[in-house]
Amino acid sequence: MPIIINLDVMLAKRKMRSKELSERIGITTSNLSILKSGKAKAIRFSTLDAICNALECQPKDILEYIDSPPN
Repeated sequence: MPIIINLDVMLAKRKMRSKELSERIGITTSNLSILKSGKAKAIRFSTLDAICNALECQPKDILEYIDSPPN
């Protein structure tokens, strides 16, 4: 998939653990793990808003689009 999740990078920059973030934004650590691994099919805007608020970042800091070359 051409969308890369950089949540681990932002957590490291903010010196925050996944457990702390999940508690702050009100989702389970397993759901956060699914999002971090890139296995999530979707993300709610409210969740993205909560993550950005907790990490003091922009959506572009977490989500990155990589253009794949045409076949």
